[in-house]
Amino acid sequence: MNMHQPFVNFLHFTHEWPRDKKKDLNELQSMPLYKIPRKLKIKYDLKTGKAIDVFEVRTSESHSTSRTSMSLQRKSGPTCEAVRGSVQNMPFIPGGVQIDENPGLKSVALDFDNLLTVPPGFKEGMKFESTALTKVIETESKLQPEDEKRRTTEMERKKITEEKSESMDDLSHHLIPVQFAKTKSTVWAEVVDANLPVDFENLVPNPAFTWNFELDSFQKQAIVKLENNESVFIAAHTSAGKTVVAEYAIALSQRHMRKTFYTSPIKALSNQKFRDFRNTFQDVGILTGDVQINPKASCLIMTTEILRSMLYMGSDSIRDLEWVIFDEVHYINDSERGVVWEEVLILLPDHVGIVMLSATVPNTLEFASWVGMTKKRKMYVISTPKRPVPLEHYLYTGPSGKFKEHKFLILGAKGTLLQKGYLDAVESKKPKEKIIQPQTEGKGRGSRGGGRDQRGGGRGNNQRGRGSGGSQGTRATAVTPHTPSWGPQQEKNIWIGVVNHLLSEDKLPIVAFTLSRSRCDSNAEMLSSVDLTTAKEKSAITQFLHKCLDKLKGPDKRLPQVIQMSNLLKRGIGIHHSGILPILKEIVEMLFQDGKVKLLFATETFAMGVNMPARSVVFDDIRKHDGTCRRTLLPAEYIQMAGRAGRRGLDSTGTVLILCKTSVPDLTDLQNMMTGKPQKLESQFRVTYSMILNLLRVKTFRIEDMMKRSFGELHSRSKIKEIEKELKKLENRVENLPRLDCDTCSDVEGFYKTARQYLEMKDEVYNVVFTHPQMVKELTPGRVLIVVDDECIPKLGLLLEVDSRPKERTFKTLVLRKTRSQPKSPSKKMDKTSNAENFRCKMIALAKGNEYSIPDCQLGEVLALKAGDVMDVTYANLKADCKATLKDWETRQIPRFRDDPPSSSFVQAIEALLQISQYPDFGTFNLAEDLKLKTLDITLRCQRLQQLRLKLNEYQCRFCPSFDEHLNFTLSNMEVRENYDHLKYLTSDESLSNLPEYTSKLEVLKSLGYVSSDNAVKLKGQVACSIGNHELMLTELIFQNVLTDLQEEDIAALLSCLVFSQRTEYTPELTHSQKENIASVQKIARLIGQTQQECGLKEAIGDYVDQFQFGLVEVVHKWAMGVVS
Repeated sequence: MNMHQPFVNFLHFTHEWPRDKKKDLNELQSMPLYKIPRKLKIKYDLKTGKAIDVFEVRTSESHSTSRTSMSLQRKSGPTCEAVRGSVQNMPFIPGGVQIDENPGLKSVALDFDNLLTVPPGFKEGMKFESTALTKVIETESKLQPEDEKRRTTEMERKKITEEKSESMDDLSHHLIPVQFAKTKSTVWAEVVDANLPVDFENLVPNPAFTWNFELDSFQKQAIVKLENNESVFIAAHTSAGKTVVAEYAIALSQRHMRKTFYTSPIKALSNQKFRDFRNTFQDVGILTGDVQINPKASCLIMTTEILRSMLYMGSDSIRDLEWVIFDEVHYINDSERGVVWEEVLILLPDHVGIVMLSATVPNTLEFASWVGMTKKRKMYVISTPKRPVPLEHYLYTGPSGKFKEHKFLILGAKGTLLQKGYLDAVESKKPKEKIIQPQTEGKGRGSRGGGRDQRGGGRGNNQRGRGSGGSQGTRATAVTPHTPSWGPQQEKNIWIGVVNHLLSEDKLPIVAFTLSRSRCDSNAEMLSSVDLTTAKEKSAITQFLHKCLDKLKGPDKRLPQVIQMSNLLKRGIGIHHSGILPILKEIVEMLFQDGKVKLLFATETFAMGVNMPARSVVFDDIRKHDGTCRRTLLPAEYIQMAGRAGRRGLDSTGTVLILCKTSVPDLTDLQNMMTGKPQKLESQFRVTYSMILNLLRVKTFRIEDMMKRSFGELHSRSKIKEIEKELKKLENRVENLPRLDCDTCSDVEGFYKTARQYLEMKDEVYNVVFTHPQMVKELTPGRVLIVVDDECIPKLGLLLEVDSRPKERTFKTLVLRKTRSQPKSPSKKMDKTSNAENFRCKMIALAKGNEYSIPDCQLGEVLALKAGDVMDVTYANLKADCKATLKDWETRQIPRFRDDPPSSSFVQAIEALLQISQYPDFGTFNLAEDLKLKTLDITLRCQRLQQLRLKLNEYQCRFCPSFDEHLNFTLSNMEVRENYDHLKYLTSDESLSNLPEYTSKLEVLKSLGYVSSDNAVKLKGQVACSIGNHELMLTELIFQNVLTDLQEEDIAALLSCLVFSQRTEYTPELTHSQKENIASVQKIARLIGQTQQECGLKEAIGDYVDQFQFGLVEVVHKWAMGVVS
């Protein structure tokens, strides 16, 4: 037992015995020794090998558990928590973070000269005699001093370096000079040139995995880095072979008997990778929200949200983790889910390697630098220069089946935009000229569409058929353009024409991207006459369907979607979108991958990393609705989908067709979409309730630490060392600042602070008030203003003109001058001065109050003032020819007229200003009262401005004869202090952009009882930690007992509001109890929304309530009850 420190935790020294009557009571007298969490560590001299010191080292890891420690050395938890972890567990220490879990218990050197012989509270103790150990320690005094040791060590190092240098010089003439390519790099990231040849056989003599094809250079470069246990970021074109790098990482971890996690943004990609990797590697599992197969496998495929949950819950699987593969990492740009990628990258422990796979993005080095800085490890960026299979992009404009006449190449395989193809497409789409025959009243036969050879029509006023009937009177013969209307028949014709043409050119299979789920279904249904499979393929498809659908129950096999999909698949047509049943989507994916599906109607999600290329891609439309408006596809979105065309090793080029149904898209839109730069990777980090609750359980890793390490804080963090150096310099300057020796100006710093606050608020208020309709009426030519120029004197100015053309309105004002100099406008001059100098003149003018300057000479200048340059607006309005005065001034600014005398109107304006300056009995506007402002915020700020102005008159420093000089002295000191405070702010948590959001959401959690006043997570918070989405709503439903008395089918129906997001006009038929349950959910939603607003969050209460849609309640209830129809 350590006698030299008091007991830190008495519980560590207690022992419990189970009650057993058979036990001998004498055994209670023997107590097993408690293993002290400390050990003695001997320090040896590296030169002589002798012991020179002994330290007492704390070994707390051996006694820590998943509930008390973040260390990887802690004890493992129960096996049932090995994969998912537990809400009671603490996460492991994130990589790149230094955390001391026992800051008060440091390892200390023992003082062997003052050892205690009697423990505190004991009467007797032990007498330590000289032992071999103490004799060893005594040798420390005989060793050479530290300086001598350091000098000897440095000399030996220098000698070894010189010997190595001489040996290298001897070999230099045998070496072949190597030319290294110049690469871009930062401290934490480096771009590897993928075009450089790689001596792969020598660098990787015993690869962990091999392929039956030759690897590309970028793949070899990546594998070499993985062999060296280095993290990589692969940004390659679609179908370039990024999966090869992922496969090698999996094989490498299996060789090392460790684990690899493969994460993906969507379940379709997870399912596809599970099937592929299971055929390649035997030990593969999958873990998603609804599927769990072999969760203890060495290769585990999961969504990124699952990995985030495992990291927060301290899963023991993380211990054996060697690599995490992030597929489609550009999904970090997603506004809703992008934060998950940032959380996971920050939380990964230090021993885990990172493999990021992405489409080509412009800022790969920037993103890799952030990851490297966060994890404190070098990241290597490897990109591909071009696509392995080039694409040819066509426009299709024809409404009929004559495809060759309506197919125009617009972007060739070399990436050159062909303007001729676009012009031909536009010409092809021009309406044909048709002559409309005259029609007479009565029983004349109507025409369908106006042409003689067209069918249908009506007779007289009694119309029949689908055409237009005859009209009363006689129409004049005219030549008019005729554009056929677009309907289901035209839609069917265009698709039949597209499929037949691509079939004739052997361009199947086809992926038809349709940016609407309903159009996916309708397009597939209308092709009832299209059959793309042979009899042998039909037989194979039928057998596969029976094998897969046998897992369903009898009623489920007869679902309309199952029957419809089965019929389509037998004809080689498939549908893939989020509205398809998961089992049917998986069937479609497998049949498409096997070549049985020849035409696949899919939405955008199918292109998200799913390795299922086709020969051709057809775009039903290039405009999509992104939740707020309809817009043209972004370059990244278009490239992601178009990249599905072209199978590597099978096709020389991939074919991409854009259907122009009603019109040809604008050339600029097409060019930006096809050849524009992909979207940059941008941070979507935000503070979530789940993040707050999970990290509040961990006292050693704060939420502020998470925010600091977000991608959005990269630029500020990269400059933190420079800021800290500058801060240290300024700290010395602040301590040694001279003091002002003036009794009258003892309050000059207070005057400075008040004046600065007044001027800053005045600029904000005037920029708003000067756009008020009433103020716009008052600010007309002739109005007298109070302004301050670089002479630091309050002056009267005559408003000549208000220029509203710039973004910020300017007021051209005539101001009197003492000298003939022509100074610049205050607004222009102030921009070039320091922050303190910007307010100097106005502060001096404020100190002088209402003392207006009266120049002794009749000189004037016109200044272009901003709203902030105006000190006050007076009631005075002079009668002057403002337009002529301004014109005269502008004329005399021309060099050849500069020496001309001022005009009579200009002189009269100056005289009017001089006269009113001698009798300043006019008043100034009271903004709040005179303008009758109705906005509460502006009214309160106007009142605050008046209070500050009155407060300025209370300072005694204004009466000091040397006030100007003393104010300049104070400005100099305050500038240093403000710079110091600003740099200190930049290094503090207050500078974090997400801190206000965190503060508000923490108040919400405290108000709702999830967190205590001292930031301890309460029971409600622990429950919310284990919920992935809508954690507040679900937790409130549980704790308010809304679900307690409900049956299973009622619970499922009610909770459908959490996943159903579509707005529908259909009104479900609900029972009375279901309406009550919905009212309870809406009541809780209003409570949460109101609490959020009260705590400072901007989301409207109605928006929060409206996100819960109840359109599926009736359907889900019947499904849960087992109702078939």
